[in-house]
Amino acid sequence: MAQNGQMDHPVSVLMTGRIGLFVRLPGLPGSRPALLDALHTYADRLAEEPGTELFVISVDPGDPDVVWLNEWFSDEDALEAHRAAPAFANLLGALPELLSGPAGLLRIDPLRLDLAGDIAAGRG
Repeated sequence: MAQNGQMDHPVSVLMTGRIGLFVRLPGLPGSRPALLDALHTYADRLAEEPGTELFVISVDPGDPDVVWLNEWFSDEDALEAHRAAPAFANLLGALPELLSGPAGLLRIDPLRLDLAGDIAAGRG
């Protein structure tokens, strides 16, 4: 509910044309804090990638060494700009000493986004 007693309006957006990725990062045993630090450092520079529209870092509740990413890009050009960005290069340089194996990557094509409540109102 909004502060004035009215319901916040959910945000709903069709996502056609966007590129999405789910990324599984298998950390070395006990490395999750350092892996999260590296990812937060990268996320702090996302303004350098205007075509990166979403970057979500999630921890795996069933495996204390795994971190998941969900990323959305406005289009193929934005995905390529992400891959060429200096901040991404810095992240890639930090990952080898933190991972127990290769990252898992699943490309998706997002169709629709719905946000409700405090997140849609910018109070997340």
